[in-house]
Amino acid sequence: MTRRGTRIRLAVAVWGVLVSQVFLYPGVEDIISALGGDGAIRAGMWFLVAEFAAFVIFASVWGAASDALGRRTPLAAAGAVGGASSYLLLAAAPGLGLSFSAVLVIRLFGGAMTIGAFSLAITALADLAGGNGQNMGAAGIAIGLGAAIGSVVGGRLADADPIYPLYAAATTLLVVAVLFVTISEDLPGAEGLRVGDALRRLRRRPQLGVPYAFGFIDRMTAGFFALVGVYYFRDAFGLSAAGAGLALAAFFVPFALLQYPAGILSDRIGRAAPVVVGSICYGLGIVAVGIAPTVALAIAGMIAVGALGALVSPATMALVTDVATPETRGAALGGFNVFGSLGFLAGFLLGGVTTAAAGYLTSFLVVGLSEVAIALVAARAVVRITASESGGPNEDREVAVDGSS
Repeated sequence: MTRRGTRIRLAVAVWGVLVSQVFLYPGVEDIISALGGDGAIRAGMWFLVAEFAAFVIFASVWGAASDALGRRTPLAAAGAVGGASSYLLLAAAPGLGLSFSAVLVIRLFGGAMTIGAFSLAITALADLAGGNGQNMGAAGIAIGLGAAIGSVVGGRLADADPIYPLYAAATTLLVVAVLFVTISEDLPGAEGLRVGDALRRLRRRPQLGVPYAFGFIDRMTAGFFALVGVYYFRDAFGLSAAGAGLALAAFFVPFALLQYPAGILSDRIGRAAPVVVGSICYGLGIVAVGIAPTVALAIAGMIAVGALGALVSPATMALVTDVATPETRGAALGGFNVFGSLGFLAGFLLGGVTTAAAGYLTSFLVVGLSEVAIALVAARAVVRITASESGGPNEDREVAVDGSS
């Protein structure tokens, strides 16, 4: 298999995992009601939090285990099969008379499995030669297209029957598992490390904390839109699940289409400008969506925010792969996904609690200005780390998180 063919297959796998996940978002209110919840934003918050709590716990475990095994795709296939089984269990829950608490336990199991497929597919992309920005751009466009298509199709499925998105998610993950089996891989620098060895090497590179912090905030905004954004468009503008899905797609389509060229751009001009300037504009765009007086202006804001997010995302992921050494890349990206999943959790919790207590506008202000704040605080560190890593990772050189050398 050529490198290009491997990149395409891995990107399709990432796309499939995201499609399966996002199928549930536009109709989450209806799905929760069908599974025994009350459909309120707090129930939606816990339904999403359960899955991402497992993401946090298991992302680095999968990554470090793949570093130790020297293989990514067999573990990724196992994760996809486990995720598919969790969606089938959810679909069967009403017939089995399971409580909503049991549904949340199933979500925990599904999250533990699905993060293996997602994180290891991205890590396998990072293993490929040809430019970290290019590889992470391929991951980014797959994520964006998966979210865009998942939100549109998921909304229509939920309007037809709230259980249909669960069956669609299970089917998609089974197809992804088969795809993983067809992918050959050759991990650069793999040494058959034990899990503890991989994690110890990762701790010797504290400068990873900078892209991890940006990943946390970026994913927090994504989690915010996945929960609060859906309820906002349905409550404030009276949209159906399909309409809310289209509103989410207004963000995800430009986010997807611009990821790959933005990743290549970051290879050429460096990571600093896309990460710092892009994050400031991205945060202000989120605020603009929250203050838009009409649905047309809100959706226009979503398009702009999606384009700005595309500028930031691949550069941030590529910064992780720039800093990490090849033999700890799985653990490094697993750690990035841990912080990203913590960001999703924060987005769900902060968005849900703030909206319930103070309304939609306040929640948009809090989340959007958080993105601006991290860019302003960490700008100097990003510039220095980018400059110090321009020649590639060097295990003998350590850069402190605050940017000093």
